[in-house]
Amino acid sequence: MSVSRRKFLKFLTAAGAGTAAATVGSKKALAQHKHYEGYPGAYGVLHDTTLCVGCRSCEAACNEVNKQPKPDVPFDDLTVLKKKRRTKTNVFTVVNQYEVPGYGPVFRKQQCHHCQEPACASACFVNAFTKTPEGAVLYNPDVCVGCRYCLLACPWSMPAYAYDSAFDPVVVRCTMCHPRIKKGLKPGCVEACPMEALTFGTREDLLKIARERIKKHPDRYIDHIYGENELSGTNWLFLSGVPFDQINLPMNVPHHPPSELTGGALAVVPAVVGAWPVLLTGVYAINKRKEKIAAKEQREAVAKAVAETQGKGEEKLKQELEKAKKRAESETAKAVKKAVTEAEAKFKEQAKENV
Repeated sequence: MSVSRRKFLKFLTAAGAGTAAATVGSKKALAQHKHYEGYPGAYGVLHDTTLCVGCRSCEAACNEVNKQPKPDVPFDDLTVLKKKRRTKTNVFTVVNQYEVPGYGPVFRKQQCHHCQEPACASACFVNAFTKTPEGAVLYNPDVCVGCRYCLLACPWSMPAYAYDSAFDPVVVRCTMCHPRIKKGLKPGCVEACPMEALTFGTREDLLKIARERIKKHPDRYIDHIYGENELSGTNWLFLSGVPFDQINLPMNVPHHPPSELTGGALAVVPAVVGAWPVLLTGVYAINKRKEKIAAKEQREAVAKAVAETQGKGEEKLKQELEKAKKRAESETAKAVKKAVTEAEAKFKEQAKENV
């Protein structure tokens, strides 16, 4: 792995800036993470799992909208539903199938929940995450230092990291199609769902729709809207006909804001951030040392391979020359013998003529 000095200094500068901001005082840092109720009129999505048939149309739409590489398993292959998949660097959403005894298969779509007060943002000491007025949580890679605190903070483990590039960290996750929403369009997955298992609208309207469905069909739904209060509320909501923990939605997620959990940890951020440039300097030095050693070992390996190849080539050439010499000697002997035989025959014929 190689990293330019310019890029490395960029990280040191960002970390230094974080140190200066953090040392102003832990109280100010905590004040930035105070609880709020979200933006009025913010959008969200309601996923009604009782309507989902696991067709993977949402996956295909997400793949196309975000211009991601095609998966190894085509979207019309539904055998992958039984595998417990999760989002990753090039997959923003997946649909999994859950077998519930006495009920049958249940399909649930997974992606970022776009919290009202994002745990990832509360845990990030460089403010790489932003809650937008439209409801989506967006990420700024230019300030991210790759600490992975957001991954630890998220109760649903949604952020995924490009771990193969530690000095150029990238968090990849669903953006709720924020660019499309800004244009007045629906998220790609919602637009592609043929069963209307996904409903797009303001969070307030989605909660009303969900309550109305539960009221009209109490035998069909669990009397709970997942995401209404979990972690102080999310913009991605769920309805289900079975207990949510049976479709891998944990019920032990606290209802209070994540800032209450991260506040104590952020109080020690000044010390952590202050040590960050030193840590990165050490890592950079180790990395450059490893690169030098790797380059030296590569040169030695190439030289050895060339020497061995040359040695083998010379030995093979010598063997071929020996074979050629033996063939030449054999051909010469045959030619001499033939010439002698012909000469003897001619001599005998001339002798008969002279008699």
